[in-house]
Amino acid sequence: MASGFFAVLDDIAALMDDIAVTSKIATRKTAGILGDDLAVNAEKATGFLASRELPVLWAITKGSFLNKVIIVPIALLLNAFFPIAIILILMLGGAYLAYEGVEKIIEYLFHRHKTGHEVIEETQENPADVEKAKVRSAITTDFILSIEIVIIALGTVLGEPTTIQILTVSVVAIIATVGVYGIVALIVRMDDAGYKLIKRSGEKGFLNMVGNVLVKGLPLVIKFLAVVGTIALILVAGGIFVHNIEYLHHILPTWPSIIKEFLAGLIVGLITVPVAMAGKALVKQFKRK
Repeated sequence: MASGFFAVLDDIAALMDDIAVTSKIATRKTAGILGDDLAVNAEKATGFLASRELPVLWAITKGSFLNKVIIVPIALLLNAFFPIAIILILMLGGAYLAYEGVEKIIEYLFHRHKTGHEVIEETQENPADVEKAKVRSAITTDFILSIEIVIIALGTVLGEPTTIQILTVSVVAIIATVGVYGIVALIVRMDDAGYKLIKRSGEKGFLNMVGNVLVKGLPLVIKFLAVVGTIALILVAGGIFVHNIEYLHHILPTWPSIIKEFLAGLIVGLITVPVAMAGKALVKQFKRK
């Protein structure tokens, strides 16, 4: 009886060792996409009132967990019974990410509002509606990036037993959410931490200097993340197409992959933006009727 119990413990220990190894490999494989996920979601989680930053971030984090709960079992089932569907889903997700990235560039280059107009528009919009829209956008983007993370993680354990596949992908999904949004939380609270250090130091000495660096650095970090997040959207989208379309994978073999991926994402975005704009115009016209 006791020997059977210890045999079970040995099996569990061996399974945990296998999962630790496969999770480490899968996490390493997804490191690039996790970096993009961080840049994109940090940019989306900023720009709120200080009192709303953590509640908004928590709402996005809950949405991210829900995304993983939906994606992981579906990915495992599709991989077992209908693997081609995973590629199609990735393509659609890539098109959406390319659209978001290129739309941001077009908005910045051609549709920036003047300062006077910004004040008028802000007073006309309900802050709660704006917040909900930004949270929905962040969760939607997280959903697509989560698909990429889960698929890459799954690809590293395809030759393993089903139990290890399920546990490894689940571990990577949890690490992705906790790690990414934990770092985002630290970023959005930089200025608050800085103010506390300044207050505690009496505006003198080393702590005061660190506090000022944190306070003054946050706007720069936000601007940097806005740029990096936009580039990341286009790169992730381009990577999806380059890695899954044979022709694109082998075209321009002497070019660095990062340039090919950026160009692919940019081209897809330039195609999807006018299509989406036309679709929105049709929807508006239909609603008016």
